[in-house]
Parts: sequence; C-alpha cells; structure tokens
Amino acid sequence: MDSRHEKLISRRHFCLCCTGAALATASGWLSPREAYAEARGLVTLIKDSAATSPITTHKLRGNVTVLEGSGGNIAVLSGPDGKVLVDAGISVSRPQLSKALSALGSEPVTHLINTHWHFDHANGNDWLHSVGAKIIAHENTRKHLAEVQRVEDWDYNFLPLPAGGIPSEVISANRTFKFNGASVELKPFKPAHTDGDLSVTFGEADIMHVGDTYWNGIYPFIDYSTGGSIDGMIAASDANLAAATDKTVIIPGHGNPVSNKAELKAFRDMLVDIRNNVAALKKAGRSLEETIAAKPTAAHDDKFGRFLIDPPFFTRLVYEGV
Repeated sequence: MDSRHEKLISRRHFCLCCTGAALATASGWLSPREAYAEARGLVTLIKDSAATSPITTHKLRGNVTVLEGSGGNIAVLSGPDGKVLVDAGISVSRPQLSKALSALGSEPVTHLINTHWHFDHANGNDWLHSVGAKIIAHENTRKHLAEVQRVEDWDYNFLPLPAGGIPSEVISANRTFKFNGASVELKPFKPAHTDGDLSVTFGEADIMHVGDTYWNGIYPFIDYSTGGSIDGMIAASDANLAAATDKTVIIPGHGNPVSNKAELKAFRDMLVDIRNNVAALKKAGRSLEETIAAKPTAAHDDKFGRFLIDPPFFTRLVYEGV
C-alpha cells in the first residue's frame, strides 16, 4: 500500500472515502482550498459520499442508539413518546436514515437537537421537520442557519436553510426535559468548535453526545469563521471530562462513535500539547510556514493525523488561534 492510501480512513469514520482520495496526492495532501480547485469542492464531495454511504447502527443502552454514516454521528433516543435525534446528518442520506430509523420502531421523530450549525450535522433539518420534528439548538446555531454563512477554510458559502429547517426553539443556558421516561440535558458551551456548540446528556443511560467539540482519534476542524478557537476546544474537552465518569459512553461528532473518558482525555491532551508547541514557535517569531516545517504535531500524527484534517492543516488552525 503506498503512502497516499495509508493516510485514508474508512467510510464508516466520516463517510468521506471519496473526499480522502480527492485530498490526497502522490506528493502529499491538498488544503481544503486546493481541494476545491482540484475537485468539485470539499462540501460537494462530502454530500456525494453521504448519498451512497450505508448507515451503521450502534445500539447502546437506555434506548439510545447511534447512527453512523451521514456526516456527523447521530444519536437517537427511542420510545413510546417518539424519537429524539441529536443531529440530522446530510439530507441526501434521507433514504438510508429513514430505513435505519424505522428499524428502531414505528414511533415518529418528534424532536431534533442540533449540536451546532455545520451542514454535516444540520443539513437534514428540513426533511426531519417535514415529518414532524421540532428543532432545538443554541441561539447562535439558529442565527447561522438562517443567514448566508461563509467558511473560508472550505472556500464555501452556505445558503440559509429553508424555513422549516431553522430551529424553532433555542437555548442559551442549561436545560433539562423528560422524554420517554429519560432525562435529556442540553448544555451550551462557550465558543469551541463554533460559537454555537452544545452537548446532550441522556442522564439515566449515562451517555453524552458532545458534537464536534470531540473528534475521536482524528484532528478536529476548528471553525474560526463562526467563533471557534483552539483554547475553546480545550476548555470544552475539560468540561466534558469533568461531566463524565469511567462508565460514561461519550459520542463524538466524528470518528468511532462509541467512545469513553480515556479516549476523550487522550484527545484533550493532544490538543494541549500541540497548542503549546505551536504557541512557543509563534512567540519565537516563526512564520506559519516555518511553524508547519517544524512539525509541532509530529508526536501525535500517527494516531490523529491520518484523515481529513492532516498535520499541516491542523497546524494552521492552531497557529491562527494562539
């Protein structure tokens, strides 16, 4: 297997097989901006992959299931009151998601919670609303979904969602509600991955979905265009660790969807180490190019650097925020 293909990861970890192939070249990796010119755009490739990607079902406990294969990992709480979804995936996955949801029971989807605004977590909002879902999100997530939103790192302008896909209820502080006999707690973060992140905890089952504040075993994207920061990602990881026990099941936004406190701590420690390395180089007057050349992520690349956010790109993200 050549070095290019060693850097690719399976579809089940993000439904991005074809994206990985588009980003990799014989000489290395393309940045998202270069990939846009090289192919038809990163976002288009992700959507194309989601259209055919199978949905893998992971049954956890307390009637909570994870659906993997349509953008971000989707959690489902099932029961006689209906289904609560955490994140909506990508709309082109509707046939596969509908089949997977039907297999969990005949009850309708009545509530949808967005962990943040990005298309791989909220693009399916409109069709889920059309079948009866009430959409809940952070107040900043609603703002971003209702406006044209540019992500410079993806060289892409996202159009507002249709009216039905805009969250009808927003939160700005912790909120808990009962559904299917379970406690569902929503906690907004301070700006981390974006400025509109929140986590969802299923209390009795001891399961946390923490959205894109955690990417299991892979370098994360940080969206500076809507308020994200490396320090915020570290603070969110600390908050998630403080809320978890050794028995807590932690669902990340991307990567293996069934995780735990030990894996989350490894992710947090990686963020801190790379942040410190990059900050020291920047403080010493190193340019971005010089910082990338110094390979401040090297100790973590084998574990975290073999996917969409490659070591040079993650270095650029961290450099921007220190």
